[in-house]
Amino acid sequence: MKYNMVDLVGQYKRIKNEVDNAVLNILEEASFINGPAVRSFQANLEAYLGVKHVIPCANGTDALQVALMALDLKPGDEVITTSFTFIATAEVIALLKLTPVLVDVDPDTFNIDPKAIEAAITPKTKAIIPVHLFGQCADMHVIKQIAEEHDLFVIEDNAQAVGADYTCPASGNSKKAGTLGHIGCTSFFPSKNLGAYGDGGAIFTNDDDLAAKMRVVVNHGMTVRYYHDEIGVNSRLDSIQAAILDIKLKHLDEYSKARLDAATYYNNAFASSSKIKTPVTADFTTHVFHQYTLVLKDVDRDGLMKHLADKGIASAVYYPVPLHMQKAYLDPRYKEGDFPITEMLSKTVMSLPIHTELTPEIQKEITDAVLEFVEK
Repeated sequence: MKYNMVDLVGQYKRIKNEVDNAVLNILEEASFINGPAVRSFQANLEAYLGVKHVIPCANGTDALQVALMALDLKPGDEVITTSFTFIATAEVIALLKLTPVLVDVDPDTFNIDPKAIEAAITPKTKAIIPVHLFGQCADMHVIKQIAEEHDLFVIEDNAQAVGADYTCPASGNSKKAGTLGHIGCTSFFPSKNLGAYGDGGAIFTNDDDLAAKMRVVVNHGMTVRYYHDEIGVNSRLDSIQAAILDIKLKHLDEYSKARLDAATYYNNAFASSSKIKTPVTADFTTHVFHQYTLVLKDVDRDGLMKHLADKGIASAVYYPVPLHMQKAYLDPRYKEGDFPITEMLSKTVMSLPIHTELTPEIQKEITDAVLEFVEK
């Protein structure tokens, strides 16, 4: 592809000297696990997010699993989440022998529908996992009200929205995505807005007790070496990845602005097309555009993607199969047609390249190619 979904090589070249020096320092110190670089990144991420505790871990899926493990839930307890998301959100629920309860999403933001959450609550419900999909926050004010009314935990899946700001409609106070619920989780997969050069993740919380529990869980359940007080896992962010992330964290707001500028260019280019619905940003959140996702109307999506590929332009579908229709998660409680918005989106969404290295010239090529096919 001439234009990929992300350009990590181009981004690396702009910070090459910083990254190379940081990695060499780790190699010279041989501080590969839980070294000073991990502690530095943890402290700097806590300051950036305005949160008391960041617990680094090995990847975003582990972050979600550890968060659930810290809540002492029992097999069969129900956890509500969206059917329109990456599989990891439901995967960890099932792995812990909890019961995933899937609900539909808002047609404009693609985020979990609070009304659907409320309708899905039963006496077995213990937690809600809203996903801040594609780069903007779910309706956390309403979700937290529902959670408080029913005494439920809220775990934010913030793998796609690090750096986004949420403003509470009631108080006017702003907080970073991932710091609004009881626990927030993120991924540092290389293509994320804040991405490592390998796997990585982190967990956020303002709750001292939950933080202490999760720090134990990520380290084999140990408080003192070789003394295991909890059932734990081995989930650590290595020092090389932490050092790289610490550098990228300094550039995160700059990266977010570059993505917003790119999204604005796309929005303007497609504004006159009746066959393309551009992303809608809710009033209570900023959007950091982890993905730039269109909804196509009466357009042959496969044909458009082939047309773009023939011109060397990448595109992708996030997500072609809803969770409730995935083979591994087929459940007699759900059938095709139960989540009409999710199913419609799975058939009509398409994402275009969006990253920090896009230029207006590149975007003109991309948008011209899209409109050439759509408006023919």
